[in-house]
Amino acid sequence: MVNFEARTSAGDGRAVVALAGECDLATREQLTAVLLDAVNQARLVFVDMAGLTFIDSSGVHSLVTAHHAAKQTGGRVYVLNATGPVAAVLELTGLDTLLRAPVEERRHV
Repeated sequence: MVNFEARTSAGDGRAVVALAGECDLATREQLTAVLLDAVNQARLVFVDMAGLTFIDSSGVHSLVTAHHAAKQTGGRVYVLNATGPVAAVLELTGLDTLLRAPVEERRHV
């Protein structure tokens, strides 16, 4: 049984994708689809990882794919609220820096 959920809310050129559970190979296609849909809906996409307990290279791949898609259209993908092992993976891969939202943007999410 897969323990993963992605919920999107959008408005005013922004989308927030709230993730919960575990993101791995079994959920990569779902995550990629959700993120790319958000990128198509909004110029700024914030990925809230507060509820995410695990992410592996498959999830990292989805984030990078969304980052490149957003960049091609002048948009951005940012990650927020990563903790524990999820934050460690983002730090290890450099995504914590690449996808860090500016302070002024974080206040509006």
